[in-house]
Amino acid sequence: MWVGTFFIVFLAAVAGSSCGAARLYRFPRSARVAIQDWRPFNVAHRGSNGEIPEETALAYKRAIEEGADFIEADITATKDCVLICFHDPILDDVTDIAAHPEFRGRRATYEFEGQNLTGFFVVDFTFEELQRLRLRQRYSFRDPSFNGKLQIITFERFISIALEASRTVGIYPEIKSPVFMNKHVQWPQGKRVEDSFMEILQKYGYKGKYKSDDWNKQPIFIQSFAPTSLMYISNITDSPKIFLIDDATVRTQDTNQSYAEITSNRYLDFISNYVVGIGPWKDTIVPPNITTGYLMNATHLVSRAHSRHLQVHPYTFRNENQFLHFDFHEDPYEEFEYWIKTVKVDGLFTDFPGSLHRYQEWSSKE
Repeated sequence: MWVGTFFIVFLAAVAGSSCGAARLYRFPRSARVAIQDWRPFNVAHRGSNGEIPEETALAYKRAIEEGADFIEADITATKDCVLICFHDPILDDVTDIAAHPEFRGRRATYEFEGQNLTGFFVVDFTFEELQRLRLRQRYSFRDPSFNGKLQIITFERFISIALEASRTVGIYPEIKSPVFMNKHVQWPQGKRVEDSFMEILQKYGYKGKYKSDDWNKQPIFIQSFAPTSLMYISNITDSPKIFLIDDATVRTQDTNQSYAEITSNRYLDFISNYVVGIGPWKDTIVPPNITTGYLMNATHLVSRAHSRHLQVHPYTFRNENQFLHFDFHEDPYEEFEYWIKTVKVDGLFTDFPGSLHRYQEWSSKE
């Protein structure tokens, strides 16, 4: 219902079998600036995580302030079926789990995407337990000012941040590690993580094909490295989907296909029935020479995708010298220039959405 200038949305605090008190979010409904579509999309990879610990409310709000078109999140699940924003299967690398002696006995070893992995697994903790933890920067060379201050957030909180923005901001959620999630989380009524994921998106009104009226109001791309997950949700939603492509040495987690197989012309023809684009690791599009640190010749992946009307959104662009090939003279603007004007990609996942926004504003005035 309408109350003043606000649209009232009631939502359950958590998903799945656990039940929490209802929360009330108020989303401003004043005239909002539409998302731009005349230059490559600026996708804030886990928020503005070059500055603030990844996948936190503050990192997403900062990305919106800096001009991101989309905010991106990895959606995984807790023991009690709450969908949260968290990248890793384990908590060890970006939380203070080691400082919590009450959880010492939770350390475990599971097979994860073909390898044995030991640590404190997200799927072994309830959401309430995870709320006791605090996040930190993944890389020690990034600003530590917010380390130990911010909490893990839910998928629903992530959505609310986009909807609360004063302009139209898209969301770009990933169905993270669905094979592992469906094996280790006990979903109610025989559901899958994909079902819970879609229920939340539908609850907030996300629907519509790419560039439809519904999409323009609430832009979204749904991404996954698992092609069967994208095919499964295609029976539920017509929202645009992106097939993520890992490093050339990594096989798909669900279908066990090689990089060569999933980037073949035959497979691109097939997957284009389900997705509007691909999201490859950028070093597989233009591979670097690991000896010299310079880029080698570009592959034809972008042109082959474009010939099938597939967008290309590579990942991940980072400002630090550790991640810039020597071709770019330690200048992230030169890297953006190369990928946008020479490779001609349609979107970029970046840890520094402010830098990409400033580059695009500057270059658009030329």
